[in-house]
Amino acid sequence: MNRRQIARDLGLSYSAVRLIVNRYKTNGLKGISSGRRGRPKGSCRTLTAEQEVQIQRLICDKRPEQLKLDFALWTRAAVMLLIERECGIRLPVRSVGEYLKRWGFTPQKPIRRAYEKSPVAVQKWLDETYPEIAKRAKQEDAEIHWGDETAVVNTDVRGCGYAPKGDTPVAYVVGGTRQKLSMISTVTNQGKASWMIIDGNFNHERLIEFFEALIQQAGRKVFLVLDNLGVHHCKPVKQWLSQHGEQIEVFYLPSYSPELNPDERLNGDLKQAIETRVPCRTKDKLKKAATEHMTAIQNNPDRIKAFFKDPIVAYAA
Repeated sequence: MNRRQIARDLGLSYSAVRLIVNRYKTNGLKGISSGRRGRPKGSCRTLTAEQEVQIQRLICDKRPEQLKLDFALWTRAAVMLLIERECGIRLPVRSVGEYLKRWGFTPQKPIRRAYEKSPVAVQKWLDETYPEIAKRAKQEDAEIHWGDETAVVNTDVRGCGYAPKGDTPVAYVVGGTRQKLSMISTVTNQGKASWMIIDGNFNHERLIEFFEALIQQAGRKVFLVLDNLGVHHCKPVKQWLSQHGEQIEVFYLPSYSPELNPDERLNGDLKQAIETRVPCRTKDKLKKAATEHMTAIQNNPDRIKAFFKDPIVAYAA
């Protein structure tokens, strides 16, 4: 079969067949193997490879405000301005989005962190302060409790529900009958939980009342770790603690560091339970729902111990 017949049978031009035959004669099968079609990878890009690496490093290492950009997060618009400033190239927002996608960057909900938070204070707490508290607790046969307060409301419905595609589910929420309770609670790494639901304002009197109940329940000295809420430091509380130092001591977490408190996980457990059920229309029903859930947690030591398995609070396990 000659080349013209091959071209006719395969639907190729004569010149294409001739090129293939010549490549085969020169390099064998390797010469006619199919390669990557289209433009070479990286061609027709505005940024050079070095510029791409530079921009990626800045995004990973710095926040926009640290680079004098008026953005809280790295949005496409923020990256567009960064590229213009660092590389002198003005790209459309859409092109910036394509670069970010190619680099493996995805839009994500940020973790909130207070400006006032001190990384140095947090590290000192982890390396020095808490180990000393744990050492003293062992020497004095004291029980370490982690405490926190939270609000329990009936107006927050969260989560997702299944429904036919295009038929958005409806969640009925309470309108003008917002109900609110407060709760103070503690957990220990031995699986104990103590709590008190409060109808009304949380103040120093209720805090001292909880201290007294906690001491009675523990049956031994209590080391209580709290955050820096104002009521924890008020004069009546300090005076009461000074008079009951043989029964209870209070220690304070670094400022703006709620993630270090295992009791935050208990609060989240309760709120999720309240938020995913039918909203309670009365305060009595809200209190009943919260009490039932907290009782279930209190009766499940393994569930409480699981709060301490979070890597962020594993230091307290």
